[in-house]
Parts: sequence; C-alpha cells; structure tokens
Amino acid sequence: MTTRSRRAALATLLTFGLSAPLLGAASTSSTHSRPLSDRGADGCELALPPPAGPYPVGRRVLHLVDRHRADPWVSMAANRELMVSVSYPARSTGGRRAAYMAVDEAQLLLEARGLGGVVPAATVAGTRTHAQVSASPASGRFPLVLLSPGFSMPRSTLTALADDLAGRGYVVASVDHAYESVGTQFPGGRILTCAACEQVNTPAQEALAVRGRAADLSYVIDELTSYQRTRVLSGMIDPRRIGIAGHSIGGAAAAATMAADPRVRAGVDLDGDFFVHPAGAGLGRRPFMMLGADSTHGPDGHDTDWPEAWSHLHGWKRWLTVTGAEHFSFTDLPYLADQLGLSDPAVPLSGVRGWSITRDYVTAFFDRHLRELPRPILDGPTASEPEVMFRDGV
Repeated sequence: MTTRSRRAALATLLTFGLSAPLLGAASTSSTHSRPLSDRGADGCELALPPPAGPYPVGRRVLHLVDRHRADPWVSMAANRELMVSVSYPARSTGGRRAAYMAVDEAQLLLEARGLGGVVPAATVAGTRTHAQVSASPASGRFPLVLLSPGFSMPRSTLTALADDLAGRGYVVASVDHAYESVGTQFPGGRILTCAACEQVNTPAQEALAVRGRAADLSYVIDELTSYQRTRVLSGMIDPRRIGIAGHSIGGAAAAATMAADPRVRAGVDLDGDFFVHPAGAGLGRRPFMMLGADSTHGPDGHDTDWPEAWSHLHGWKRWLTVTGAEHFSFTDLPYLADQLGLSDPAVPLSGVRGWSITRDYVTAFFDRHLRELPRPILDGPTASEPEVMFRDGV
C-alpha cells in the first residue's frame, strides 16, 4: 500500500464515527428515512444490559481541568478539560438513576450518524442505565479501569462495559476528551463539539491525538488517586492495580498511556489501530490484548498496524478477532440499534452478541491481570464463543 493510501485508510478509521449513518454501521434499509413514530416505535424505551456481579453500581460525574496543559485543538481554550463518569461498586440501590447522556449530546450524535429527525434525541438520552447517582460506595479497595471512546464518539458509548465492570468490583472512569466527540456537555451548559475532527487528517496529527489522550488519561489517574482532589473515590482505588481499555483511537490511547505511565499494569485495544510508531512499543512485559473485528483486524482486513504491534508486545498478549463484527460491535451502539429496529443487515453479529463477547473477554482479561484470577476463556478457542478467533498461533 502506498503512503498516500495508507494515510487515507487511517483517516477513514479515525473519522468512521462521523461517516456511518447508523447507530452502529452503515445501512441501506429504507426504514431509516421514516421517523420512528411512522414505524410504530413511538415511545420506545431503550435499555442497556443489566450489570453482572455482586455489587450495585454508583455513578459520579467529574469535571477535570488540567491547568498545566493547553487544549491542543482550540487555541482559545486556556486549559485541557475532561468530563469523566466514574462507575463504582456501591452499597445499596434505590437512588436516582444515572442519565445515559444529555438530550443535546444525543441530538448531535444522531445528526452525525444520519439519524436526525428519525430517532428522537430524548429516546437515546433516556436510555435506561443501571447506575445510581452518587450511591454510597462499597467498602474496600478495588482495581481502577480507565475507558477511552472512539474518535468523535462520546464516553457514553462505553457505558454498558463500564457499569458491568463496576458491578463486578472495579472502579471505572470513562473519559470524554474535550473537542474530540461530536458533542459533550460541560458545566454551565456548554456543548463542546469535535474541533479535532477538522484537524486530524495526517499521520502526525493522528499521533498527536493519541499522545494527547495518553496525557489526559495519566492526569485522570493523578486526580482519582489523590485524596485531596477526589476524597471518597480515591479511598476506593487500589493504585497498584490500574488497567485501561479503549475503542478505536481510544485503544491506541490505551497502549500509548501504558508506554508513558508505568502505573498502568494492563491494557485492551478494541478494534483500533495504534497510530504511534513503532506500534505497541514501550509496554515492557505488561499484558496487552487486541480484540477487533475480523474484517478490519484479521489476516485479510485493511492495512492494519496490529502485526507491527504484535511484534513489539513482549509480555502476555492476545490478538483476537470476531467473525461477523464491525467497528462499533464493541460499543453500546449496535445493542441500542437492535432495539430501535435499525440493525444493519450487512453485519451478521447482533448487538447482543457483540456486547456479550466484549464483556466476556474484557472482564476476563482484567480479572486475570489485575486480580490474578484464572480465566480459561483467554487460553484458546472455546465452543461457547465460536466467533472469536485466536491469531498468530496463540
């Protein structure tokens, strides 16, 4: 592949979230041109899968401002701002249910995916979650997992994974990076849109975005583990057990954060290229897992840098691809699209199945490497997960 075509492929992957007109992937179904009310789905209530594990889930939202860094995308922004949803093991339920996203955020997401006027923004914003706002934290100290979403995607698209991990005994911080999603609500009602989407179009800018996210995520660790800044939350976190996962460019950020921050013990890339070269370098012998769609990150997929990364991973490692998946199969979006009747007929893997595979393998990975629990699902192909292929002789 030529340098020019390589750059085009990378830019396409980065902007996938803006170009696909469905809540998970492109579709040619004629129903997308008619509002839900015309299709008998008026009043549809969406819901995320309930978390497993013994704990109720609490949720707190933090606005973090790194006053030592300027924003890389907007010169008028004095400092780097982040919105962080922290899901955590709680002691009880019964409080106010946490919102999935703001209505304005949902409207911008729907418009970016070609569904403005087709799906009511209030329907998506009102998706039923299973976390309670500011619930009392459970006793004990728990591993911390950070989640970074895909380029142009809000942190809410990883909510099901965040809450499921929290129910199993993890503190999970889902991060929105300012000006890198189609729309994120900040304090004061400010909606910051994707200024970066207009600027990231070369390999150098792609690497800049990844390294910027790595700095963001290290800053989040600083804040969450500081009692002076986050009080009760910091008391829940075991700073010796920190992991990170991300979707698309968020997966690249997971690897880059590990390379720059030795506090992070283990990481997962969900269907994202690395964009920083040499790909996968700098992790030492720390464990890393790549879980992606066979169409994009299998042997016959696009010109991915996963083989390069594989050669630089010197610790425990897995390269897994999922037959029938597409780029967003590892997020909430296909799961919600199924409920709306907007599933893509060109994607064989259902939203429910994509969610189950993501949950099973990501949870097993962190259980094994942050809790030292045996998880045989990671040892090789299983009859219960026939879609998951182990690559490179693993």
